[in-house]
Amino acid sequence: MEELSFDRLDADGALREAAERAGVMSRGTFLASALGGTAALLGVAAEPAAGQGASDVAILNFALTLEYLQSSFYTEAERMGMLRGRAAEAAEVVGAVERAHVKAFHDVLGSKADPRPSFDFQGTTENQNAFLKTAVAFEDLSVEAYKGQAPRLQAKAALAAALSIHSVEARHAAWMRYLFGVEPAGRAFDQPRSKQQVTRVVNSTNFITSSPSTERKRMPSYTG
Repeated sequence: MEELSFDRLDADGALREAAERAGVMSRGTFLASALGGTAALLGVAAEPAAGQGASDVAILNFALTLEYLQSSFYTEAERMGMLRGRAAEAAEVVGAVERAHVKAFHDVLGSKADPRPSFDFQGTTENQNAFLKTAVAFEDLSVEAYKGQAPRLQAKAALAAALSIHSVEARHAAWMRYLFGVEPAGRAFDQPRSKQQVTRVVNSTNFITSSPSTERKRMPSYTG
């Protein structure tokens, strides 16, 4: 799989969990709580990103950009309505999780959150085979990106939050691999990817654009 890049979208940020401790959680709240804890656990009071070092802020905002990419991809696939069966179900479920991740990042970053870019997924959301192949590539890449950045986080709460997302993304990767017919876990060890590597891969897709459009029957430029 090619390498991915996000330099052009990087900005300052920090992460906070949006968990509720009332007896019963809604599905959306439960998904948001998977990000790693409440605002208090992440050391965030009234001010978004408070108490986070500049390095942690940059890393967590980089993660937000990855979540933008994934949430937009699955959301568009749902709206296009071209998927069937288990693929359609997976897009709906995983899309909801990725949107919850984005919301949780926004809750903590506030005005420091990077804006969502425009995307043109070039037909990959309209063809089931292309969708699954691209989903495998994106989920694998996300896992590798979180693995690469987690050791660089300074705040323990931020690290705990990042690891809680990493495990969810790993489940997504296994699910998409299974649906596409790829062995979910064929290796004993996985390697991380650096921010620079991830950024190169993302830029190579040409999915980020200033003029988004969706055209049928166009070959995807990036499918893993």
